[in-house]
Amino acid sequence: MNKLTNRLALLLSLAAMGSPTAFAAETPNGIEFTDTTHYDLNPVVVTGTGIHQRLKATPVPVEVITGNEIRNAGLTDLQDALTMMVPSLSFSPTAMGSYLRMNGLTNSHVLILLNGRKMTGDISGNVDLGQIDVNLIKRVEVLNGAASTLYGSDAVGGVINIITADAGEQSEFTTNSRYSRDGQFNQGLDLSLRAGRVGSLTGYNYSHSDGWQNSHYTESDGDLVETLSQLSLGYTSNNLTQKFTYDPTERLSLYAEGTYYNRLLDRPVERPDITGGTKYNTFSESFSWGAGGSYSLGSLGSIKLDYTGRTYGQWYKYMVATGNYLPGDYYKTKRQDYNDVEARGIFNFSENSNTVFGVDYRYERLDRPESDLDKGLGTFSAYGQHEQRLLDHITVLAGLRYDLHREIGSRLTPKVALMYNIGNFNARGTYAMGYRAPGIDELYYHMLKPMGSRHIITFGNRDLKAEDSNYGSINLEYRTSKVTLSLTGYLNFVKNMVTSSSTKFSALSEEQQAALIAEFPEINNIKTSTLTVKEYYNFSKATVKGVEVNVSVNPLLGLTLSGNYSYAYGRGLNDDGSWQRLNRSVMHTGTIAANYVHSWDWYKLNINLTGRMQSKTYYPGDADGDAPGYGIWNLTTRHTFNCFRRFTLTPGVGIDNIFDRRDMRPLNSNFALYSPGRSVVVSLSVTLK
Repeated sequence: MNKLTNRLALLLSLAAMGSPTAFAAETPNGIEFTDTTHYDLNPVVVTGTGIHQRLKATPVPVEVITGNEIRNAGLTDLQDALTMMVPSLSFSPTAMGSYLRMNGLTNSHVLILLNGRKMTGDISGNVDLGQIDVNLIKRVEVLNGAASTLYGSDAVGGVINIITADAGEQSEFTTNSRYSRDGQFNQGLDLSLRAGRVGSLTGYNYSHSDGWQNSHYTESDGDLVETLSQLSLGYTSNNLTQKFTYDPTERLSLYAEGTYYNRLLDRPVERPDITGGTKYNTFSESFSWGAGGSYSLGSLGSIKLDYTGRTYGQWYKYMVATGNYLPGDYYKTKRQDYNDVEARGIFNFSENSNTVFGVDYRYERLDRPESDLDKGLGTFSAYGQHEQRLLDHITVLAGLRYDLHREIGSRLTPKVALMYNIGNFNARGTYAMGYRAPGIDELYYHMLKPMGSRHIITFGNRDLKAEDSNYGSINLEYRTSKVTLSLTGYLNFVKNMVTSSSTKFSALSEEQQAALIAEFPEINNIKTSTLTVKEYYNFSKATVKGVEVNVSVNPLLGLTLSGNYSYAYGRGLNDDGSWQRLNRSVMHTGTIAANYVHSWDWYKLNINLTGRMQSKTYYPGDADGDAPGYGIWNLTTRHTFNCFRRFTLTPGVGIDNIFDRRDMRPLNSNFALYSPGRSVVVSLSVTLK
């Protein structure tokens, strides 16, 4: 596969270099295909209030990563970008994917949006971020804290809104290639077309990795034995995106879009002489479709209507004959369906106010044959929010949402915010309530499932209560065209937090073991030292308190320096009165970035240095212990040549993990860092117009 990806990269790059192109700068609605020397420290954001506002003017603080920053850092994976640029987010690997946490809370408490619409399709409970083509990202907005007033269930710990580009004002084509060790290859092809009032944006992304082992050993019954298991599984994925826009009048804008995505994991085949192999690979596939439009009411505001549909499925693809399955056969393990229709109005009833009204209906369905589960749940919502500027320095925001959920009944979630502004200084205070309905899986799962080299029995709990959160924060900010300083302190009180406990099969009593064997006879065919039992339950309450510090400066033309620090202390209260750290939580995290760009006539140099430092990850009660902290640094250089009459060429070279940090412990340990070590990275971007 390495030879194949190398040849593919070479052929695509040569083909692109032979195509006529021209230098492409950023357009207001287009893709940021190349670097610019301008750094906007006051971008337009939408996630905090649901209204497009300058970052400095919004009463709810939002953290922003631009697509340009991601590309300058040489990143083609969204998880890598969020890890290196947002300290409040952390990822830890599982056998199937990566586990997201935000400010001490789990992935299930973080709502991930794509262009304001909820993302679905998960691997082991974690949204599959591979469904998003990084080359099409315009910006990523990260909102800390509860936000159920605008977004409903799941927005307990925060919201990540990935905003992608529309077709640009001019037609252009871009190819982006990136290659590094262990067969890690990414190829993006993007075509933007414009003909009068009609625009088309087509994106294709191919990604591959051979996977890797840092340690060739795992622990079994107290001994170290050789294993085939990988710290990072190999995979191949394809992602196709198509979006059409049409503006029939000056006031009416319409769009239609669709995506197709697939991903095949490449696990080692089982062998009789060594542990860690498997009988099958896992294949994931998703389709999404959507349409909508907005109508401008002039100075009064606008109205919008959006529909989104998505289906996400997973299958086993067998590599060896197993039971009735032959090599190449598929067995469906999961299918998720999601449909959402929303109508929203944004009104300017006065010069100093904005008002949002909306209604929304969502329907989610989960089909899990392994658990004899096929169930759907619907939610109807109505919400309103008003923002008013008082005098010259004070802005007040208040909102309320009503949700009617089929399983948990009705919920009211309010939000209030206050901002005081004078000159370049802002002071903000926010209170928001959030809630999360237990997932269909948490309520109804009842199954035994292999997870890499381990096996897990999962029991749902139909008595789970819905989670409620009360979030408060104070933010102080100083912002100019060259300097941004921000300090945020927050408290998040979560009631009835859904969590889980994992118990090794060997730690159960003989009676409990016998009962499980009677319920799951296949236990007799697996190694019980790899078997754990997972059960869901509610903490009586959990608290997270933290501080975030963000600094960004432009000390001289072309140079941007930024540093971010996050402190999060999360604990949950068990029914027996004992407190414990939240599982997989991280207390201290920092990120640092430096970017320098300079142009000499037809040549532009871009140098980017990024670093992340993280303290240990807590796994309370886990026999494998906590995951140690780490520090990792990446260096990327990009060289843009604009000396050609009809094309722009940008090769790049860099080093990931400069200091070769690796976690070499046995593969059944808990990990936070799963880098393969120091890697040389080469890339090539070509743009034609």
